[in-house]
Amino acid sequence: MAKRVCIIGGGVIGLASAYALVRAGHEVTVIDARDSLGSETSFANGGQLSYRYVAPLADAGVPRQALGWLLRGDSPLTLRPRLDPRQWRWMASFLGACRGSVNKRNAAHLLRLASLSQATLQQWREDDRLDGFDWRRNGKLVTFRSTRTFELARSKVTDFLQQQVLSAADCARLEPALVGDGFVGGIYTPNEEVADCHAFCQRLAARLEASGRCSFLLGRKVTGLRHGDGAVQAIDLGDETMPVDQLVIAAGHRSAELALPGLALALYPLKGYSLSVPIGVQHRAPNVSITDYDRKIVYARIGEQLRVAAMVDIVGFDARLEPKRLALIKRHALETFPHGGDYAHAVEWAGMRPATPTGVPLIGASAYRNLWLNLGHGALGFTLACGSGQLLAELIGQQAPSIDMQGLAPRAA
Repeated sequence: MAKRVCIIGGGVIGLASAYALVRAGHEVTVIDARDSLGSETSFANGGQLSYRYVAPLADAGVPRQALGWLLRGDSPLTLRPRLDPRQWRWMASFLGACRGSVNKRNAAHLLRLASLSQATLQQWREDDRLDGFDWRRNGKLVTFRSTRTFELARSKVTDFLQQQVLSAADCARLEPALVGDGFVGGIYTPNEEVADCHAFCQRLAARLEASGRCSFLLGRKVTGLRHGDGAVQAIDLGDETMPVDQLVIAAGHRSAELALPGLALALYPLKGYSLSVPIGVQHRAPNVSITDYDRKIVYARIGEQLRVAAMVDIVGFDARLEPKRLALIKRHALETFPHGGDYAHAVEWAGMRPATPTGVPLIGASAYRNLWLNLGHGALGFTLACGSGQLLAELIGQQAPSIDMQGLAPRAA
């Protein structure tokens, strides 16, 4: 039976949810506070569709490692304590998740969702001829500068993940654009992919509009939810109230602002940065996606630009560009790919990645019978979007989910 679904959030998660719902025959309205879709965290992210590298940030040893990072000027992580109970609660829960057994369990949940997401995107590309967003299956090479981290990563390589252990010389042969003598080896996964997240959002929006079953309300901020009798009855759009039948919250880190009694959303923004570097005929950009593990920097060729993304800044709800952080990223990029693109004309960007303390998103039903959640994907939003949207559409349509929902379903407040 077709349902009428309202989605708050026009980023990649909200649009993938809308697309899956429309494919299933439902009527959808997408609401976003911005005047354009996919214009915040989805706009200029790393671009890697990293389906096999989904381990959460929270892990054993991370707190001690983070303390070392905080003492360095070139740290990939910055923590700026604030007088904000949300930040302290999130950090306390994050520290509670920094155990090896918890990380292993949560990584399994994410890997299950990532596999579904890859299969779902492939289905959409093949069945619907969805294209026009610079998708490629180009493989991913994770490079290591530390023998200790390399040996630890080698110990986790499995045939199931189709990974190959490479020497430093092997890495250079696989990706000739890679420069520098600081690498000790790498791990290559040939089936990883890359695409332009913002362009993907625009293609989904165009297909949704053409379907005749989706409408958009842009530049409209949801200021509150009205509820009663165990359900959300309407949403407030400033001085206007709009009734809803089924409601999905997919508003990224802003979702926590819409929390209701009995609905505690443990979300906090992890600020990241990127450079979009133009590639000319004279440049030598990498064709394989690269992750510089020890520096926590990712590189992806997206069409005729090199996307360089990095950093985890826990600094509150401040999306402003930080010149020192961007200068650090550019310096590292020039060392690793000195001929990778026109760095003088790189476009700088910062985005707020909505993260749960465990790194596992919240997908599914809430304590309110018509309120659904699809949020908290952190740095894996693009990677997990299609699978998350597919699961949500199945749950709203009262179908059996494609994968086991253990660990993914929202927890009671």
